[in-house]
Amino acid sequence: MADGPVRAEVSVPGSKSLTNRELVLSALAESPSRLVAPLHSDDSARMIDALRALGAQIEAVPGDGPFGPDLVVTPLSGDAADAVVDCGQAGTVMRFVTPLAGLVRGEVTVTAHESALHRPMGEMIRSLRELGVDIDDGGRWMLPFLVHGHGHVRGGEVTIDASASSQFVSGLLLAAPRFDVGLRLVHEGRRLPSVPHIDMTVEALAHRGVHVERPSEREWLVPAGPLRGKELTIEPDLSNAAPFLAAAVLTGGRVSIPHWPIHSTQPGALLADILTEIGARVTRRSGVLSVTGTGEIRGVDLDLTAASELTPSLFALAAFADAPSTLHGIGHIRGHETDRIAALVGNLRALGGQAEELEDGIRITPVPLRGGLWRAHHDHRMATAGAIIGLRVPGVEVDDIGTTAKTMPEFPRLWDEMLGADARDAG
Repeated sequence: MADGPVRAEVSVPGSKSLTNRELVLSALAESPSRLVAPLHSDDSARMIDALRALGAQIEAVPGDGPFGPDLVVTPLSGDAADAVVDCGQAGTVMRFVTPLAGLVRGEVTVTAHESALHRPMGEMIRSLRELGVDIDDGGRWMLPFLVHGHGHVRGGEVTIDASASSQFVSGLLLAAPRFDVGLRLVHEGRRLPSVPHIDMTVEALAHRGVHVERPSEREWLVPAGPLRGKELTIEPDLSNAAPFLAAAVLTGGRVSIPHWPIHSTQPGALLADILTEIGARVTRRSGVLSVTGTGEIRGVDLDLTAASELTPSLFALAAFADAPSTLHGIGHIRGHETDRIAALVGNLRALGGQAEELEDGIRITPVPLRGGLWRAHHDHRMATAGAIIGLRVPGVEVDDIGTTAKTMPEFPRLWDEMLGADARDAG
């Protein structure tokens, strides 16, 4: 529980999405790369272990970042005899590394934490088979499965339905320059979620010298060719800044995030506009984004198709708004670390709140809340949503705040520092 308005400057670690994309591209490049101020978390550690299993060399070296060393990546050697890739709960690892398994020589077992084996992989398996990758999934169309790597992937044309996850598109695009004939990829299905993450992938490829053509909104053309080794600085994770900025809105305080990029393909970049719509005052000066709570939290109707990962934080704010809110365009988050829609609704109802599941979203009706247990469901964003709720409701306890280590191990410390050394009861 916050004792009063929160006033703090909070530096957040590097972007998980950018870190894992750049690790993959560095492993595929023609020369070594250095990643400056990367994220060090469970998800990035899983990616590092996966790429090492496939033959890349990744070394931690001293850097100037406050959250850990830089990383020097020497590309894949081409051999990965009897490798095991354990994706943990990381969707980026399971969707980004599987195409790479076909590019090495050897048998690669791809598996995950028991809680993540349900995550959609069927479209990735089917599309890779069409592109020439030998995958044995036992007919289950899901993890775990075995990839018989032959040292190259033919590539070519493939049509997929990526409405369950934009990571299907990004995973194929990242590996496509190394395919024998490149890739023509077409999305055919419902609305494509999290398009900024695909834009991030396209931009990352451009920085490596690969130009991706977009004949239409649902089509990508990637030429075969070399990827440059680079030195790249990783942006702060803007979505992981959301709980801290929400604290300013909820308590009528002010929270500033330094090193906020002028331009970013991260979905979290949309927070400035979204929080303004909710009623906060947002300013940006000299690379610092500041959010000030005005005492007003408006009920909103938000299409979060492009930024579904912000849903838990915005849901928590909506529980205290002056009118009902609807968050939509997020049906696909039922297939994330947990069914996020069901988990958010269930947690709020357990505290006396009112929320209902919609086919493609959630509707929240603000009512007084009581204390109680907020279940994280092994989901980092579920845990941080509970911490936000706990700023205004005495006695809210997040059952596993440690699950934030998936993308931000420093969250509990940074949260405590923001609130003050004695404010340790908000989760």
